[in-house]
Amino acid sequence: MKGVLLVNLGSPDSPTAKDVKPYLDEFLMDERVIDAPKWLRTILVRGVILQTRPKKSAKAYQKIWWEEGSPLIVISERFLHKVRSKTDLPVALGMRYGSGSIEEGLKELSDQGVDDVLLVPLYPHYAMSSYETVVVKTLEIQQEKFPQMGITTLPAFYKTPGYIKVLADSIQDHLKDFEYDHVLFSYHGIPERHIRKSDPTRFHCKIDGTCCSVNSVAHNSCYRHQCYDTTERIVQTLGLPRDKVSSSFQSRLAGDPWLKPYTDYDFKRLAEEGKTRLAVITPAFVSDCLETLEEIAMEGKEEFLEAGGSEYIHIPCLNDREDWVALMGEWIGQWAETDALPV
Repeated sequence: MKGVLLVNLGSPDSPTAKDVKPYLDEFLMDERVIDAPKWLRTILVRGVILQTRPKKSAKAYQKIWWEEGSPLIVISERFLHKVRSKTDLPVALGMRYGSGSIEEGLKELSDQGVDDVLLVPLYPHYAMSSYETVVVKTLEIQQEKFPQMGITTLPAFYKTPGYIKVLADSIQDHLKDFEYDHVLFSYHGIPERHIRKSDPTRFHCKIDGTCCSVNSVAHNSCYRHQCYDTTERIVQTLGLPRDKVSSSFQSRLAGDPWLKPYTDYDFKRLAEEGKTRLAVITPAFVSDCLETLEEIAMEGKEEFLEAGGSEYIHIPCLNDREDWVALMGEWIGQWAETDALPV
């Protein structure tokens, strides 16, 4: 019997340092998030970061927390319920970190007799610290706890025509009443070394400004290429003026170089260049979360206005938009009927 497991990032149980700390511990101790040897990762995370970060992160979560709970969890559950209405297959939800785990999701499906699972990492782009860690964790749990199950994984869908159309329509809906000077595509940042580690050729990804535009098998797992490709496809779909569009990368830790340009630097640069009316979209996420609601919608707006900007909008993630739900339903239906995947 077939079934579907949707997997998102996860969230602390509450916006308190007490609950944020174990969530951050699980997240940052993931070897695909901080890819240092375990002994060094342990010192860095438990000896340094977790001594101060939980209180700071808890304050950030408090700013965006909804009455119903964590925005990412609430949105993911709304999406789940709507997707269930589009298919006769059992559909469950799991989180990579925190409560409502992947194991719980697989057990829910197993209890309904499912032995053939479509795994849907809710990340459009391939990255070690997002898409890959979901796939690896799910397969580890499946082999240990549910060996009778088969797992088929939905590939990164960043360039799928249906996804591009849904994303473009969402952007267009939010831009129709906003006379923008610039549209900034802000993607979640990752260390440059992750790009090189994900390169199966071991030589293509140089992050030199040209490798992302030269066709290569490396693009199948190159987060940087996939982000720029998403921007380009949206530009073409909507006919956006190229001089009014750019891409950047948000969120980073101190240490090794991360993907550039940095979003917070671009807020200042664009304002100083006279781009005073800014729209920001965060396509690395399909569900609004701390990184979009606090870092971009709140802090980003403050940074841009302080730098001289006059108007700023954050375009929400796809969340539980009806066309996004319908598209997921189409993908599930295609797999259910033919075993074919949309990418």
